[in-house]
Amino acid sequence: MSKCEKDQVYSIFEQMEKYGHQQLVFNYDKTTGLKAIIGIHDTTLGPALGGCRMWNYESEQDAITDVLRLSRGMTYKCAISNVMCGGGKTVIIGDARKDKSDELFQALGTFVETLKGRFWTGTDVGTVGMDFVSANKQTKYVNGLPEEYGGSGNSGIITAFGVYRGMKATAKAAFGTDSLKGLTVAVQGLGKVGKVLTQHLLDEGAKVFATDIFEDNVKAVKEAHPEVTMVKPDEIFSVKCDIFSPNALGAIINDETIPQLTCKAICGAANNQLAEPRHGDKLHEMGIFYAPDYVVNAGGLIAVADEFHGFNKERAFKNTSLIYDTMSRIFEVSKKENKPTYLVADLLVEEKLDKVMRLQNKFTV
Repeated sequence: MSKCEKDQVYSIFEQMEKYGHQQLVFNYDKTTGLKAIIGIHDTTLGPALGGCRMWNYESEQDAITDVLRLSRGMTYKCAISNVMCGGGKTVIIGDARKDKSDELFQALGTFVETLKGRFWTGTDVGTVGMDFVSANKQTKYVNGLPEEYGGSGNSGIITAFGVYRGMKATAKAAFGTDSLKGLTVAVQGLGKVGKVLTQHLLDEGAKVFATDIFEDNVKAVKEAHPEVTMVKPDEIFSVKCDIFSPNALGAIINDETIPQLTCKAICGAANNQLAEPRHGDKLHEMGIFYAPDYVVNAGGLIAVADEFHGFNKERAFKNTSLIYDTMSRIFEVSKKENKPTYLVADLLVEEKLDKVMRLQNKFTV
């Protein structure tokens, strides 16, 4: 093994140690060309649960970094949402618009099956329910199937509802009222969450600026809602607005974008919005009310976790509506203790994990 290869292996284990991951599983299928990575972060609360993202990553290291960050985020999302599951994630390296096939997702299913229920997966960026109808041919450990196949259906709908509820709590903290009427919201990303969220915002009387890197997403929203003002992707950060709502990929709150922000609050569905924790500290110093992403985007998780009990739509939406209460508590503690909201949320999660682990140890025979 070359020095470069040795350094890369060490780097992967170093990253796993840094963030507390248990497993990183690499999966390759020669027949279909599937290149997938499964990350399992923590199973203190139960089997790892996390969607499958399909993205044309620039490098394998980018895919590894993404699956590590996303799976860790799922642990925190489960804990803060009172879902008794651990955190996991799958990423597929490939172009979701060109490289999908029934056989590709069947191949993914065979790899998920080898984990025998230690990990469950479903939809995420670049994947849809029908992809997991294919995977389901080879494994039962999938969630979020279309309703006609016995699943909870389109996770984007309930995720957007959760973000909407979180945004109302954020507005209450930032502006003194949870009404979004008359506020200007800049929506980044008009995929399966962003487009539904846009509808909620317009229904409440907010003014919306929006963007997406895919022209067909822009066209679809513009045709449905001509009152939405579209801007170029690199202009969305500097739009004069009350609330900035990131609903695409992560790490978009960083050294380059923070100086461009004009908003008083940030609330959106994108995972891992802070490039680094220090960027959350910076937002706090600037007086920008940041809604931790894994708190407000938990609606999809709550829905698929509800499937373990036999999916009940009314129950899932009721539990998702509680995101408002969770965010209110986080803002309250943040103000009282003068701590950044991301840190308050993390501490609440870590306290919960510690308590559950102590309970497990207490009753272990």
